[in-house]
Amino acid sequence: MTPTLAGPIADGIPEPVYVPIGLERSLPGTLSLPPHPAGVVLFAHGSGSSRLSPRNLFVADRLFAANLGWLLFDLLTEAEAQSRTNVFDIQFLSTRLRAATDWVAAYPATRDLPIGYFGASTGAAAALRAAADDERIRAVVSRGGRPDLAGDALREVRVPTLLIVGGADPAVLELNIQALGAIAGVKELVVVPRATHLFEEPGTLEAAAEHAAEWFKRYLPEAVGLRQPVEETAAR
Repeated sequence: MTPTLAGPIADGIPEPVYVPIGLERSLPGTLSLPPHPAGVVLFAHGSGSSRLSPRNLFVADRLFAANLGWLLFDLLTEAEAQSRTNVFDIQFLSTRLRAATDWVAAYPATRDLPIGYFGASTGAAAALRAAADDERIRAVVSRGGRPDLAGDALREVRVPTLLIVGGADPAVLELNIQALGAIAGVKELVVVPRATHLFEEPGTLEAAAEHAAEWFKRYLPEAVGLRQPVEETAAR
């Protein structure tokens, strides 16, 4: 049986929810909404992570402080997560993210809110692939992500996209630079000095979270017309 959906209240208190994925199955998650949110951000975590990731929870807290709601949920069931094939199946993960988007778009507390994606590691590729053909998505942010794994879908991404990469993560930085060139719409690459792949160095995760919050505040409330293929590349 699919568990009954909990009813989040827009009071800042995180509430447990269950995201339906068909066949009377669901994925556990946590939804938190400020009283008057400017939008809601769905998190797509990377390989080996979960909705309980302390790094994503840290970013979610910063987004909440910027008046943005958030949904953290597991992309895979416990059984599915045991398979490394599932963990790195970007198409499969993007399908799960779309299922969560369908739920958010229909749920009374969130259905009128603009939607953004925040992806880390392989979750960034899933977020970009899911956003490539979904007009509901207004903005995407990747932290230490592998957008290159989205493949040909990058050329269909017209949603404003921010790639945040650590300056001390040269291999992933190069992959992000290459992916940036393939993304069709508004885009930017931000390099956080001294940060390695997990942004564990003092102050680096804070910097990434602030960049993410600024991007979502800029683009989530914007008109859908912004999704036109405008070339705007800035690396700093």
